[in-house]
Amino acid sequence: MKQSSIHFDISLSAEQMPSNIEWSASDSGIEGTKKAKAMLLSVWDEKDPGTLRIDLWTDKMMVEEMQQFIYETLQSMGDTYQRATGDSEGAAEIKTMSTAFAKKVKLI
Repeated sequence: MKQSSIHFDISLSAEQMPSNIEWSASDSGIEGTKKAKAMLLSVWDEKDPGTLRIDLWTDKMMVEEMQQFIYETLQSMGDTYQRATGDSEGAAEIKTMSTAFAKKVKLI
């Protein structure tokens, strides 16, 4: 069985806020580490069903970038939901919601 890994390094300020986020993935096709301004990680716990989340962003992340990040994340969640469940209507609802969000924050 093939194994892959994803690694995150988070530097924290004196106030315990993320000041630097770096990541690497063994199968990404990208050599070395890459910098990021934000990350959202959700994990479904197998033994105690529920979602565990880590949502981090640096002080370099601008509000407009966060709005775009959330919009694109919601759009991709619609795609993921469609692939995982085959539920086209539910996926369309997620995309409709994300488009409404984008309009509300004046992205589109």
